[in-house]
Parts: sequence; structure tokens; C-alpha cells
Amino acid sequence: MAQTIVIASDHGGLELKSALVEYLLSAQQVVHDLGTMSDDSVDYPDYAAQLAKALSRGEAARGILICGTGIGMSITANKFPGVRAALVHDDFTAQMAKEHNDANILVMGGRVLDVASARSMVKIWLETPFEGGRHQRRLDKIASLEDDIRAGRI
Repeated sequence: MAQTIVIASDHGGLELKSALVEYLLSAQQVVHDLGTMSDDSVDYPDYAAQLAKALSRGEAARGILICGTGIGMSITANKFPGVRAALVHDDFTAQMAKEHNDANILVMGGRVLDVASARSMVKIWLETPFEGGRHQRRLDKIASLEDDIRAGRI
């Protein structure tokens, strides 16, 4: 059974987001599109925060964010506890994002990627299992840092 994939973009990622929503639906995925729905200029932190908050609260298991380069979305999303947003540029980084980092948000640049490449990266990210082992130990350290920050110890 497919888990819901939450997706959002700013105006710079709208075209790629629309193509990925179509691709995900054709692959029998459940998609919840948080916007934007037009090419009017919007602020990427608003969309990244909405999506990342849903993951941080456990309301969604994975998401995709797209802005012009992916950089702004990555910076914003990774402010939220439990979020592991990975900016990817090719099939290898998409694979490693999941296999080694168990990224729960895939981030892409709508102005730097073509649709075919983005589809391939999404497919790889969805199908690649998390390797665990030494990589889980590293994720546990990240979670511990998040706990320390929330508790004011750092």
C-alpha cells in the first residue's frame, strides 16, 4: 500500500512539481499537493515550513520540495526536528539520500533539473531501502543533537 507523499513548491519549482505529481499519480502513489498552484511569486519558506511541519509532527512520512535551486527549501525544511531533507542532483545522490541518510524529504531544483532526471531520482528515492547499521547510528546522533537543542543544552 502506498504512503501519501506530500509535495510543495514555490513558483520556481511549479512546472517540475506539476510534472512530478502527474508521474507519482501514474505510479499509483497517493499525493497531497500543498501548492503553490500558480507561477505568481511566493516565498519558499512558507511552503517548506508547511511540508516540514507535517513530517516533524508525524502527519506525513515523506515529502518532496522544489524551488528554483532546491537550496532555500533544504535550509528551511532542515530547521524542523526529525526532518532529513536532502537536496539531490542526480541518481546517485537520490540513492544515497535514502540508502545512507534515510531522507524523508527529497529536495530538487526546478530550474536546474529536467523532468526525466527528476522522475528518475524520485523513483530511486522511493524504491531504495535504508541500509541501517552504521548509518542508523549517525541518524541517532542527529536526533540526539535535536533533543539537546530543544532542551537548551546546546
